[in-house]
Amino acid sequence: MTKETAIKLFEHRQVRTKWDENKQKWYFAIVDVIAVLTDSPNPQVYWRVLKKRLLADGNETVTNCNGLKMTAPDGKMRLTDVADTEQLLRIIQSIPSPKAEPFKQWLAQVGYERIQEIENPELAQERMKQLYELKGYPKEWIDKRLRGIAIRQNLTDEWKERGISTERDFGILTAEIARATFGVTPAENKELKGLTGKNNNLRDHMTDLELIFTMLGEKVTTEISQTEKPDTFEKNKKVAKRGGGVAGTARRETEKELGRSIVSKKNYLPQGLLDDDTK
Repeated sequence: MTKETAIKLFEHRQVRTKWDENKQKWYFAIVDVIAVLTDSPNPQVYWRVLKKRLLADGNETVTNCNGLKMTAPDGKMRLTDVADTEQLLRIIQSIPSPKAEPFKQWLAQVGYERIQEIENPELAQERMKQLYELKGYPKEWIDKRLRGIAIRQNLTDEWKERGISTERDFGILTAEIARATFGVTPAENKELKGLTGKNNNLRDHMTDLELIFTMLGEKVTTEISQTEKPDTFEKNKKVAKRGGGVAGTARRETEKELGRSIVSKKNYLPQGLLDDDTK
């Protein structure tokens, strides 16, 4: 989960959200809200019927709702009707539900928490920790995962300083580190673990040691880059390979001591547990 995109929980039910940095507001997947409020077995159909009725009544809120691509249950990015807080409150008025009032309070809390997180980024990390706990991860693993997220953020910030700007280039450099660290790219590792779909984040399925070596490769890459300040993509690529190489050497030595491979088909938790919003 990035700060722009996240899964929010209302009574342990998932609501897909997206933060618009320019407009400074959250957008919520309407079908997820309907699923929470109505317990409908098919919230998509419920929304289509409701949307048609509201349009017939001349409801401008529905007309102004946006469509954003969000991760669907099948792992694919699909266009989804979303609404901001104000629009959503108006839609909720048309949905008979005993959960309507608690949900309105929850919406206000989500907005307030975002303001808090902007002022104090540590709060965002604490809430992410709580989400992982709800998903069943043990504390020791969560600590490593959150530390890994911080290290990853430092690395991407450093890459931006070096002129790296496109998602494609970030992916190539990440793959260089991973290949040098583990002998396989992230895509190959996901295939090895049997992870399909974009909603399966590889790092959420890594073991403790896999997370540790991932952190080492990315941290060393950051340190080298800060020292040498590579000014071309190819130079950054070489630095990424060197940083991953340090972790790769440590990984091979560890494998000799343990008598087994660090990289395996093992999934840390069942497939499909968390969405691919976490960096």
